[in-house]
Amino acid sequence: MNARSLVALATVACLATTACSRTGEIDASGGITAVRTVCPAVGVPAATGDITLFDPADNRTADAIDVTAIITNVRSTCNDSADPIVTSITFDVLARRTRTDGAREVVLPFFSVVTQGGSVVVAKRVNRVAVRFEPGQARARSSGVASAYVTRAAATLPADIRDQITRERKAGQEDAALDPMTDPTVRTAVTRATFEALVGFQLTDEQLRYNATR
Repeated sequence: MNARSLVALATVACLATTACSRTGEIDASGGITAVRTVCPAVGVPAATGDITLFDPADNRTADAIDVTAIITNVRSTCNDSADPIVTSITFDVLARRTRTDGAREVVLPFFSVVTQGGSVVVAKRVNRVAVRFEPGQARARSSGVASAYVTRAAATLPADIRDQITRERKAGQEDAALDPMTDPTVRTAVTRATFEALVGFQLTDEQLRYNATR
């Protein structure tokens, strides 16, 4: 069996037992343990982690930049013993303004979404985070929070798919060197049970184009 197959077989091997090796360890069967979790992966979608405000709003030259901000330090805590599975997300917003005269508060919209299979948005919420600049201050920092909910049934592989992936294969068997993920049924089931919780700035079409082309 090749290394790719061993990793694929080990991916869900610990779903039904608590006596598992830690991630990256070699278990007794010679495979590498890679624990699959029901918790969604957390991140920031491309081109949505920063925002630029202009003054005048329709100007896109460097000297018209008013405020810039980025989302950073994205962290998550997942309660995988509950149903639905609850993931709490926190992040920091670091902002910078060009003109520093007087105090100012800038309110920035952000979204949190839950996606299934890497492309299907199953839930979305839009919220706001306020960043306050003190007089003479060019930089400011704030924090945002979001939550994601995924039902346990949706994030759990069916028993027959799990058995197919983790079934012991011996050298010489016809399918010993085959990666279970090459089976469309297995691949579809794994994709369907894979979720992501993403946060980013709620940008206009014009702001998205600016981020993509600058």
